[in-house]
Amino acid sequence: MIVLKSTYNKYPFYKIVFLSVLLTLPFHLGAAVSAKRSEPVSREAANTKMNAFIDQLINSMTLEEKIGQLNQVGGSMADTGPINPVSAQGQEMKNGGVGAVLNIWGVDVVRNYQRFTVENSRLHIPLMFGLDVIHGMKTIFPIPLAQAASWNMTAIEKAERVAAVEATATGVNWVFAPMVDIARDPRWGRIAEGGGEDTYLSSQIAYARVKGFQGDDLSKNNTVAACAKHYVGYGAAIAGRDYNTVDMSLQLLHDVYLPP
Repeated sequence: MIVLKSTYNKYPFYKIVFLSVLLTLPFHLGAAVSAKRSEPVSREAANTKMNAFIDQLINSMTLEEKIGQLNQVGGSMADTGPINPVSAQGQEMKNGGVGAVLNIWGVDVVRNYQRFTVENSRLHIPLMFGLDVIHGMKTIFPIPLAQAASWNMTAIEKAERVAAVEATATGVNWVFAPMVDIARDPRWGRIAEGGGEDTYLSSQIAYARVKGFQGDDLSKNNTVAACAKHYVGYGAAIAGRDYNTVDMSLQLLHDVYLPP
């Protein structure tokens, strides 16, 4: 995450905890900042205040609560696997054992999850809500591979900006996109999600998509956190069979698959 670079290295062990907390805190800190609008606050000053708050919060967390921030539970609005009973999820949320929920959306649904977690957990850390937003939320755009064929970075960035506005309007603040895998075997079905076989083009598209989703300020209520995926080299699965073995040299890894 480009926007986290300056503070990311401070918490290598708890980097995902930090990411989860950081992306939700602006909504709380915003109220304090807006109360002093007569005195403009620089981004550096805001970051300093944020870092101090993060330090204090992490130091007050138990090991179980830190691990809990790494736990993502599945909702029931787009089933993709086993789903914990709502009662079990609720107890985990009360204990600080859930950091994110995927596959739910809608203002009322998200608000109910968020209110329950914030009001009942010890540290009142808000949840993150993630969803696959691959080529649009309500407004549907061409699949990513088709967009890549246009070589139009401006249009691609604008498409993700629209998606971000629509996703946040439904309560989503984290999207599982862009898919930046290089795909050179047409037998692999997930090539539809990515930018194709060219490393340079895919790198440019990755930048445009992240910029469209995140904008210049993740504290704004119409920006979402992007999630570059999948594990590097995943698109090189032998025979194009999903989750198959990958045979990779270091040169190929660094020259082709890592840049995006």
